[in-house]
Amino acid sequence: MSDLEREAIIDFCNALEAAAVKLKHDVGASPEQVKWTWNPDKIQWKWADQPGPKGPYEKSEDLNNLEFKTMLKDLQEHKGRLQRNAFFYWVFQNGSTVGRKKT
Repeated sequence: MSDLEREAIIDFCNALEAAAVKLKHDVGASPEQVKWTWNPDKIQWKWADQPGPKGPYEKSEDLNNLEFKTMLKDLQEHKGRLQRNAFFYWVFQNGSTVGRKKT
């Protein structure tokens, strides 16, 4: 299997996982029924000094926090962006800052 094929399969698996989580939310699953490997409530967030092009957002650089590190790894596995529990998360170009905003 080539690296390109492996990458395509991983992307497909990530898409399936995201679709399954969204479906759980859409059918009314409680947060306890949807399993995540990181908890955004355990990460320090602060409002950005200036709103972005799509409005205000929060950001975090909580590098010494295991939850943040796990979130960052999850984001990297999803090409730097993902949606979870009414929030959209993204990684800034520096690779160590994460932004989030309500969807």
